[in-house]
Amino acid sequence: MPGARSLASPVVSGVLCPCGSPHASAAESGSSSSGGGGGGNTGSCGRPVCEASEQDRRLRTLFQKLDVNRDGALCIHDLAVGLGRLGLHRTELDLRKIVKAGDKDLDGQLDFEEFVHYLQDHEKKLRLVFKSLDKKNDGRIDAQEIVQSLRDLGVKISEQQAEKILKSMDKNGTMTIDWNEWRDYHLLHPVENIPEIILYWKHSTIFDVGENLTVPDEFTVEERQTGMWWRHLVAGGGAGAVSRTCTAPLDRLKVLMQVHASRSNNMCIIGGFTQMIREGGPRSLWRGNGINVLKIAPESAIKFMAYEQIKRFIGTDQEMLRIHERLVAGSLAGAIAQSSIYPMEVLKTRMALRKTGQYSGMLDCAKNILAKEGMAAFYKGYIPNMLGIIPYAGIDLAVYETLKNTWLQRYAVNSADPGVFVLLACGTISSTCGQLASYPLALVRTRMQAQASVEGAPEVTMRGLFKHILKTEGAFGLYRGLAPNFMKVIPAVSISYVVYENLKMTLGVDSR
Repeated sequence: MPGARSLASPVVSGVLCPCGSPHASAAESGSSSSGGGGGGNTGSCGRPVCEASEQDRRLRTLFQKLDVNRDGALCIHDLAVGLGRLGLHRTELDLRKIVKAGDKDLDGQLDFEEFVHYLQDHEKKLRLVFKSLDKKNDGRIDAQEIVQSLRDLGVKISEQQAEKILKSMDKNGTMTIDWNEWRDYHLLHPVENIPEIILYWKHSTIFDVGENLTVPDEFTVEERQTGMWWRHLVAGGGAGAVSRTCTAPLDRLKVLMQVHASRSNNMCIIGGFTQMIREGGPRSLWRGNGINVLKIAPESAIKFMAYEQIKRFIGTDQEMLRIHERLVAGSLAGAIAQSSIYPMEVLKTRMALRKTGQYSGMLDCAKNILAKEGMAAFYKGYIPNMLGIIPYAGIDLAVYETLKNTWLQRYAVNSADPGVFVLLACGTISSTCGQLASYPLALVRTRMQAQASVEGAPEVTMRGLFKHILKTEGAFGLYRGLAPNFMKVIPAVSISYVVYENLKMTLGVDSR
C-alpha cells in the first residue's frame, strides 16, 4: 500500500523516473507488463519515461534536501542529517565510503555533478546484486531466495531470519521485495565487492603469461568452504603449464636477446630462431621449459597460502580486501613465493642459455652451479626480481580493475559475466602494461642470473649493470627482447583461458 511506504520513498523513488521505476528497467519490468505497443517507452505506471530535464529537476530536489547547510556541496554531516530526515539512517563509516566513492576532486565533499555520477554508478551495482538474488527471475525477491543466496556465500540463516530481513525492506506488506523497494532501501548505502563479480572476473588464476608476479585472485566464502578454490588453482596450474609450453620458443628467444643482444650483435626474431635451430635442432627451442613448468605448482601454492595468512594478519573484517590492501597482501605473498622458488628461476635461465651437451639435465645443471659458483649463485638477480614485483603487480592490478569497473559501469545490465573476449582483452592489456613497467628490472635480473655462465666473468651489481647498459646501449638496451615477450602475451592468455575452462569442467567447478 502506498501509505505504508517510508518518508524516503516519494523522493527516492522519483529520482530517476516520475513513475518510481529506474530509468533502465523498462526491459525488465516492461517484459512482465501486458502487451500494448511501446511498452519499452513507459514506466510501470504507464506514463512516458522521464525527459532529461525532469530527471535533472528531481535529482536537484533530492540534492537540495540533503544539502543541509546550503553551501552547494554534501559533506558527511549533510548526508547524516539529510538522510536522517528522509528516514534513512547510515553509520559514519558508510557515509565516509559514500563521499570517498563519489569525490572525484578530492575536496572531501560531493558537488551536484559528483552526487549524480555516484547515484548512477551505485544504481548499476545495486541492479547486479538484485539480479543475482532474484533466482526465479520474476522481478521480486522472497525469503527463500534470500536464504539460498546467503547459503551460496557460505552464510547459513533460517527462513524466519530471512523474513526479518525482508520486513525491513518491504514497504507494501507483500513479503517480497521488488526493484523499487530494493533501490529505496539501499539508496546512498555503499556496495562492496559483489560475489557475482568475483566469480566471473578471476584474473591471475586464469591468465598465465610466464611471469607469476600478479596479485592472487579473491575467492568467495562458498568457494573456500566447498573446496572449489583448490580446483581453480589446479585448473590454473594446468593451464599455465600448457600455455608456457606452447609459447616456450618465444620465451627462450626473449632470454637470448636479453643476455646476448647488443648494438654490435643486433639479434632479430627470425635470426634468433634460425640460430637456435642451427645450434641444437628444433628441440632446442624448448630449452628451459621443463623447469619453467615445474615451478608453477610450488609457486602458486606458496603464494596462495601466504596471501591468505597476510589477509588474516592485516585483520580486515571484510571478506574481500580493498584494492590497496590486495596490492600490499599480493606483493608480499609474491615476494615470499619468489624467495622460496628463486633457485628454480636461476636454473630456468641457465637451462635456456645452455649449449648442446653442456648439461645432461636440470640436476646436472644445479650440481655444476653449486660446485663451481656456490650457493650464492642461486640467488643472483634476486634484488631486481623483488623490486620488479611492485610495478608489475601494481600496474597489472590497477589496469585490470579499471577496465573491469569501466565495463561493469557501462555494459553490465543483467549479469556481471563479461564474456570471453572482454575478459581476454582486459587480461592481455593489464599483463602487457605490467610487463612494460617492470621490463628493465626483468632484463637486469636475467643478465645477473646468466652472468656466471661465462667463465671468469667479473661480479656485477644491479646498479653497475644498469649504468653499463645505459652507457653502452642507451635506454633502448633495457628493452632488449621486448618484441618476442609481447608476441607471446596474446597466445599465452588465449591458450591458458581455453585450457583453464576445459580443466574447470573436468574438475567439476561450477560455471554460473
